[in-house]
Amino acid sequence: MTTNTPADTPTDTPADTPALPDGRPVPRLTGDERAMLESWLDFHRATLELKCAGLDDAQVRIAAAEPSSLTLLGLVQHLAEVERNWFQRVAGGLTVPPVFEDATGYALDPARGLDEALGIWRREIARGRELCAGLPLEHIGRVAEGPAPGMEVSLRWVLIHMIEEYARHNGHADLLRERIDGATGA
Repeated sequence: MTTNTPADTPTDTPADTPALPDGRPVPRLTGDERAMLESWLDFHRATLELKCAGLDDAQVRIAAAEPSSLTLLGLVQHLAEVERNWFQRVAGGLTVPPVFEDATGYALDPARGLDEALGIWRREIARGRELCAGLPLEHIGRVAEGPAPGMEVSLRWVLIHMIEEYARHNGHADLLRERIDGATGA
């Protein structure tokens, strides 16, 4: 059985950052804009990991209600791809291949389990942090492909979009987790 906890979440937050009883960092309520945006993103990253905590590889492969094939494992993989896309490709200007064979991340490889997928996701988060650490919120990146190729976005926009992306997918994760074992909340 996999026993990932929010403490395993890659949040680079100070040791004195308050935490909720479930271990997720409390997002900053005051302070500078960047610190607040990054703390909210860390909170949502920790929420995704919490939704996977204590589940085994078979459980994270349980799909949502038909016709959807969405799974918690697929969400983790998808968000690894999203991290790579927005922080490495767009903000960092790098040309990097998809993380997984399916560029959306949703397709499941029978040989890849939750621990491996979470490890990959954490590495993508760490690499994005490294690339963006010295960039100002006004830094402009360019979307290379997709529905709006060439569109310019600021790092501020990327952070806001990532908070929205995680929040939306954490809603999916709520429903998936409830379907798997009845756990609700967080």
